[in-house]
Amino acid sequence: MVIERPRRLRVTPAMRAMVAETSVAARQLILPVFVAEGLREPRPIGSMPGVVQHTLESLRKVAHEVADAGLAGIMLFGVPAEEHKDAVGSATLADDGILNLALRTVRAEVGDATLVMSDVCLDEFTNHGHCGVLAPNGSVDNDATVEIYAAMAQAHAAAGAHVVAPSGMMDGQVGAIRAALDASGADDVAIMAYGAKYASAFYGPFREAVTSSLTGDRRTYQQDPANAREALREVLLDVQQGADLVMVKPALAYLDVLRTVRENVVVPLAAYNVSGEYAMVEAAAAQGWIDRDAAIAETLTSIRRAGADVVLSYWALEYARQIVDGPRR
Repeated sequence: MVIERPRRLRVTPAMRAMVAETSVAARQLILPVFVAEGLREPRPIGSMPGVVQHTLESLRKVAHEVADAGLAGIMLFGVPAEEHKDAVGSATLADDGILNLALRTVRAEVGDATLVMSDVCLDEFTNHGHCGVLAPNGSVDNDATVEIYAAMAQAHAAAGAHVVAPSGMMDGQVGAIRAALDASGADDVAIMAYGAKYASAFYGPFREAVTSSLTGDRRTYQQDPANAREALREVLLDVQQGADLVMVKPALAYLDVLRTVRENVVVPLAAYNVSGEYAMVEAAAAQGWIDRDAAIAETLTSIRRAGADVVLSYWALEYARQIVDGPRR
């Protein structure tokens, strides 16, 4: 009887690297970045060690770092001053609103050297913290919200976004945005749709990062964590409406969903390695309970292995730099 020896392919780092089935390259990573109105210096986010709310000036520096590291792109989230929040998120459309200013700033700095991406959603800009405008009965008005998203996407395109990313999970948002972009001559601006975004407990630190005003929850529009078939339906609808890329969010608790989507769509697939996933690793590493670098590498590799072409991660820039320094295995 011949004894099979799979371990021969694990003997040295060079051997393991040669036969590795999955890799994480800088070009497959996107760095989410928060930029806040009125700051004089970057403000640390307590629940996300190492992540800050940027000023427009510090944003310039990180944009160049992203481009120099060869990342796919930078995803911008605007954090307006409290006095500029209102019931309809009007600061989203203001020419001098923080997100539009940030988009123009980054595009002027890096041009086409990296992709400039924008979050198309109202939650940071509303005084109630929901992703859309509210109807008189307190529910989120889907169609009124979609109209604002369409105008918001046009504003972002005019400010320099290469990619707009509607994240509100409103029915029909992708089709409306595509029509609006095309009508305004921005037919080359791509849409990365949050096709399957779950009502997740892992968003907690993000809400600190954007100074969320949310009361209640988002379970009437974000997906139920119990549902996988529904996710595929949502994603396929976005593809039909013109999404150029689709996303699953969060990543780690939904790797099965990520795999299912990968097997059923031909457009590029993104996954968001969210704030809570980041915070758990950072907290455990700070206690000395896990090897931080190894856990980061394993996390990003697992997301790629499940089928993601692109990964949004707060570790993106750090990881890309370490790829250059040498193998992490």
